[in-house]
Amino acid sequence: MPIYQLTKKLIFPPPELADPDGLLAVGGDLSPKRLLLAYRMGIFPWFSAGEPILWWSPDPRLVLEPSGIHISKSLQKVIRQKKYEIRLDTAFPSVIEACAAAPRKTGDGTWITEEMKIAYIQLHELGFAHSIECWQGEDLVGGLYGVSIGRIFCGESMFSRLPNTSKISLVALAVILKSKDFHLIDCQLPTSHLMSMGAFELKRAEFLERLEKAVQYPSLTGKWSNWEWQFT
Repeated sequence: MPIYQLTKKLIFPPPELADPDGLLAVGGDLSPKRLLLAYRMGIFPWFSAGEPILWWSPDPRLVLEPSGIHISKSLQKVIRQKKYEIRLDTAFPSVIEACAAAPRKTGDGTWITEEMKIAYIQLHELGFAHSIECWQGEDLVGGLYGVSIGRIFCGESMFSRLPNTSKISLVALAVILKSKDFHLIDCQLPTSHLMSMGAFELKRAEFLERLEKAVQYPSLTGKWSNWEWQFT
């Protein structure tokens, strides 16, 4: 299948035209308007430094339903100990920097380039990108970030500086989104870590159908830092 070359025109080809690996298009930019259009269509950017911008829509797609998160007994115990505090949207740039610096099991470096950092910080300032942060005192020890549109949260990356802190952040995200009637957390690509916590794969067609319904709702934009919630 051909890989589509994007231009300055703000359009994407249908995600169903992606190649078997999920690669759909190349080029374009990371402007807020293009990123938000991409997420509404089930498309996301993923590329390394020195590469052109690559746009993906994999089949199948890994998702997590907020009400379906699996919390192991050991993780429940850690949460009950209240060693960590969860904060929302208080240190987004620090979270994305920590995700970029997190060691990877495979490959060298990070796909979170300086260009990507700038783009997602812009989305955060516009109220669409959010961080879930795990703190120990005044030390940021874990967290994640992603993009919220309608009633879907598109997860981008997470990190841990202490054991379980990314998992605690994901549990907090699920609890928060469940309270706001979100339909899905888009986890993009399968990992054993996420699947052990209840994530599962959907065929692209079913994912796009559920996405279309979720993005019909108004987006909960702005800082989430004042939202009230608690672990249940």
